[in-house]
Amino acid sequence: MAGDEIRGTTQGTAPVPLSVLDLVTVGAGHTATDALRTSVALSKTAEARGYHRYWVAEHHSMPGVASSSPAVILAHLAAHTDRIRLGSGGVMLPNHAPLVIAEQFGTLEAMAPGRVDLGLGRAPGTDGATAAALRRTDLPSDRGVDDFPQQLAELIRFLDDDFPDGHPYRRIHAVPGPVQATSPGGVQSPHRPPVWLLGSSGFSARLAGTLGLPFAFAHHFSAQNTVPALDLYRDSFRPSAVLDAPYALIGVAALATEDEREARRQVLAAALNMVRLRTGRPGLVPTPEEAEAYEFSPMEREFVDSWNANVVHGTPDEVRSGLDDLQKRTGADELMITSNAHSGAVRLRSYELIADAYGLPAA
Repeated sequence: MAGDEIRGTTQGTAPVPLSVLDLVTVGAGHTATDALRTSVALSKTAEARGYHRYWVAEHHSMPGVASSSPAVILAHLAAHTDRIRLGSGGVMLPNHAPLVIAEQFGTLEAMAPGRVDLGLGRAPGTDGATAAALRRTDLPSDRGVDDFPQQLAELIRFLDDDFPDGHPYRRIHAVPGPVQATSPGGVQSPHRPPVWLLGSSGFSARLAGTLGLPFAFAHHFSAQNTVPALDLYRDSFRPSAVLDAPYALIGVAALATEDEREARRQVLAAALNMVRLRTGRPGLVPTPEEAEAYEFSPMEREFVDSWNANVVHGTPDEVRSGLDDLQKRTGADELMITSNAHSGAVRLRSYELIADAYGLPAA
């Protein structure tokens, strides 16, 4: 696996490659179909404007997030794009059998050769009850977390088709995959999806470093842990066949609008959505008007202020400055931007404005 399938190319005046994280958010008054159409439009815009990769995140049982099936969405996006890297940010490994993930992403790789990433997380992407329903088990929801290194090793074995002799899975193959090259007349793609580890704490940072894998940190919802986790990743890093040096991206919430006040209105609506999610009332992303009329309790207001302090928002120049400062502070090798808002049009415009601010290629 060559490192150039992982490392991006800086465009315009951006300090590092810029990428997109899509939660396929559904706003009040809109449908999941609307959200998925926005994702198609956004992936095409991102490709045209020079964003490096486009990832979709797995979530479950959240009305305002229509990304429960990343592999399905990525297959759809692959049909509408030609160059941009597509991947999961991430697939929650404890929710799935490793063989199933290897088959899904082997299929995606066959659809879009050389541009598929497999980002893996160890959290359930939902609450404990939903995790139990996904896994069809009454075991504690953290059982899969404890087994994560073993699940990861099994998945990589399936991707590489290299279980040792005597292993019970030696004669089981993930198809599409390398076994096709060993069949009579077989020819197999030289690519296989690079595996990334995702995290919001030190566990995956250390594991990614030890295995010599690229690492993605969820700064957008765990900002206080970003620098310690990246330091741990770099300190733990051991060169591998995948990478000869650490490569870390961070997910960052950012929203640009022409007017600073409008940016504040939009991120307030997204913050209200998070308030409801964190208090067990998940729903569709509210409108800015609903958020402005909402009476926040003192505790909710404190949460909103804390949450929005880590959202880079404002005019394009303000967002560019904020992203530059964040990259300098963390030393991230790539910034993956998630722009959450009630309206798909606002999200699309935000990515365009950020691209303009950095002088990325014109569409």
